[in-house]
Amino acid sequence: MVVRSLEDARDRESVRRVVGGDEMAFRDLFNRYGPAAKSLALRVVRQPFLAEEIVQEAFLVLWRNPAAYREERGTFRSWIMSTVHHRAVDTVRREETQRKRAREEMPDLERQADVGDVVAEQQDLADSRVRVRRALDEIPPAQREVLEMMYFEGKTQTTIAEELGLPLGTVKSRTLLGMRRLRAMLFEVTR
Repeated sequence: MVVRSLEDARDRESVRRVVGGDEMAFRDLFNRYGPAAKSLALRVVRQPFLAEEIVQEAFLVLWRNPAAYREERGTFRSWIMSTVHHRAVDTVRREETQRKRAREEMPDLERQADVGDVVAEQQDLADSRVRVRRALDEIPPAQREVLEMMYFEGKTQTTIAEELGLPLGTVKSRTLLGMRRLRAMLFEVTR
């Protein structure tokens, strides 16, 4: 077996010491490769807290089972980075599966909505419609006409100006004044 570098030899010695329960050797390996491992995990998962968990899990494998690293298969650096990468990819797949499952379950949750909430929302909507109609009836007819054409018929201000034979500026002024009056009346009602 050919040792490729002094660093590789140092790593192999540290792993052998970890096999014997040497916590300082473990810390040395973590301090040397932890930042690079976290950077790799972060590029894959794009979430710092997940990247940290992945790195911790990878190094925990080394601490609990140092024989998982096999010298004849390559350097410690390539083993730890490969372990981190595989765990990061698995995490991304798991997260995506959970998101997909959550999206698929959403329609079931919507169908199980509380009947009381649905009735209350419908009542609130009906009450709002009544308040808006009453407020519309109270604003000047010229302003009401422009607002109804815009919001109920979906027409643009330019189209309204052409249909009513008014200057565009007049239509814009009526829209602005009408909306201000409506807002004031509706805000006053809800207080």
